[in-house]
This record gives sequence, structure tokens and C-alpha cells, in this order.
Amino acid sequence: MFIESVECPNTEFAGRRFLVQSDETVRAILATSAAYALVNPQRSTIDIDVSTDLKAEEQRRTQETVAQAAGALRNSFDAVRAGNLQIDTLGPVAGEISERIDAAPDVFLKVTRLKTKDEGTYVHSLAVSALMMKLAGLLDYDDDMVRDLGVAGLLHDVGKLMIPNAILNKTGSLEAEERRLVRNHPEVGYRLLKEQGNVSELTLDICRFHHETLDGSGYPLGLKADQLSPEIRLATVCDVFEALTSARPYKRAWTTRDALNWMFDRGHMFDKKLVIRLGSIFA
Repeated sequence: MFIESVECPNTEFAGRRFLVQSDETVRAILATSAAYALVNPQRSTIDIDVSTDLKAEEQRRTQETVAQAAGALRNSFDAVRAGNLQIDTLGPVAGEISERIDAAPDVFLKVTRLKTKDEGTYVHSLAVSALMMKLAGLLDYDDDMVRDLGVAGLLHDVGKLMIPNAILNKTGSLEAEERRLVRNHPEVGYRLLKEQGNVSELTLDICRFHHETLDGSGYPLGLKADQLSPEIRLATVCDVFEALTSARPYKRAWTTRDALNWMFDRGHMFDKKLVIRLGSIFA
């Protein structure tokens, strides 16, 4: 494709008009803080067969990685239940899914949207982890913090272990007691992880507070903006976005644009700057 302009100061692409001839260049543009890139379709050329083959191969690799990572995460959740989580095993899992979302964010999102009822929590956690790492990279977090956020994303919903699948997969409205169980999963997950004795404060906080919102309407504690760290805000935005764009037993999947617009319109709940940067991943 031919780029007429990239709306971003102080980057190698600013003020240039050029033909994009590789996926590496696309990823380099996406990694900047560019608000948008203007494409001229009349001057763009593409080999449709090659593009299709590349996408098919990327989807195959992503499906394979997600399946393996979901299995590893299931084992880790079981270890949490048994009280013997080996936290160091999750770093490589985070690294593998980070590579896939870096290679093709749209393909990654497409693959992780295809969840079965049995693997829903695990694949959701993988997707949130990947989004958190991608967004953290755009925000210039260092490599160690990006990895730590990825591990936190993998474990953020571990409390759902204690919720019966019949409730998680229910298509109708939840009863009051069922709703209480669901809303209590951050606290349950926090306690489970705290008992392991080897889980970072960052992971504990994200597990406990990823359903809190800026206006205090979230749960479990109703914290407000000044009580929520940038990392918790980041986790919340990624968690909500992934939930909105995934099909659930009780709802259809939203489009990326609809989800981002809905979140942006609720700036009293979600950090608008983070929503904008999240959207740039799929620009």
C-alpha cells in the first residue's frame, strides 16, 4: 500500500510519502504514536495470492500458539487451585502470545474470538494478556514490566475457577446469588494468588481490581480514579475491550470499532487516552 502521510511528529515516517512493501514496515508504523496513516489506494499494489497465503500461515501459527498456551494456562490454573503455582512457567507463555499479536494483531484477535465454552476463560485471559503487553509496549514500558503485565493478564481471572460453568455459560439473566458469585471472583482470585506466596503485588492488584472503574462504579471495592494505578487502568481497558469483542453465551461479539466507541463514550469509567492507544493497535 502507498502511504501519503503519517500523522505523528518525530518519527522516521513523519513528512514522508512511500510504498509499504513489507509487514515489518507496517508493524513499525503501528509501533509509533501515530494518530493515523493516510493510504492512497490508487497508488497501492499488492499480490493478492501472496497476501492470502501469508495471512493463512499467520492464522495457522496463531491458532497453534493459542491452543498450546491455553493448555499451559489451564495447567497453571489447576496448580493455583492445588496451591503449587510455578509462576516462572508463565513468562514463556506470555512471550509466545506477545510474538503473535506483534506479528498480526487483527489475526490474533480473530483467532482468540473463536472460544469454546470450555476454554473461554483461558483464551480470554490469553487475549487480555496479549493486549496488555502490546499496549504497554506502545506506552514505552520497559521489557521487564511488559512481561510482568503479561503474566498478570494471564492470571487476572483465576478467581473464575470457583464459579460453576453453568453460571459462566448461562444464556439468561443471572439470579441474585449467581451475580454475587460472579462479582466476587476478583476477591476470590486475589486470595488464591496471595496464598501461593510467590505472586507479585502487580499481579495481585490487577487480579483484584481489574473490574474497578474511574468513577467508583466498579467492583469489588468501588475504588475511584485516584486509587487506581496506570497498570490497573491498562488492565481494565484491555479486559473490557476483549470481553466486548468476544461472543459470549448471552451476547454477540461487538466489532472493534463499536467496542472502542462505547468505551470512549464512557470516559468517566475508562481512561480515554488508553482507549485511543488501544485502538491504534488495530488501525
